[in-house]
Amino acid sequence: MDRRWPSAELGLLPEAPRTCDLVTVPARQGLEAVDILRLRAGVGPVLHDGACDTLGFLVPPGTADGWDLPGSACTQTYEREVPADGARAADGAPVEPPVAGTDWLVSPEGACGTATDPIVLREALGEAARTIEAVDRCC
Repeated sequence: MDRRWPSAELGLLPEAPRTCDLVTVPARQGLEAVDILRLRAGVGPVLHDGACDTLGFLVPPGTADGWDLPGSACTQTYEREVPADGARAADGAPVEPPVAGTDWLVSPEGACGTATDPIVLREALGEAARTIEAVDRCC
């Protein structure tokens, strides 16, 4: 899994304002977590990479400074340039994904807020990992 999504080489602009951090996880765990979050606390915008190998949860800026959940990575991202038409969601969030080569699994318009709460996300990812482990033991 490429845990280096947010980088200048991948189309991010380091001089742009920091709008979010990004927690990346394997797609299977991420999809389970999305379901858990939708049923409970709500999920913020979620990205998937082109190969659908990983999912990325947008979390508030500063989350990367203390993120340490094994099996995941949290990196700083920066807003890409706003398109000429200034396309933005009603709350000001960029309509375009903040990471080049990704697309929305949960768009800002369909999300519950502009970012997922990192504490709630950590709990959902843990529950997702335990669910996957239990299913794999049964089959």
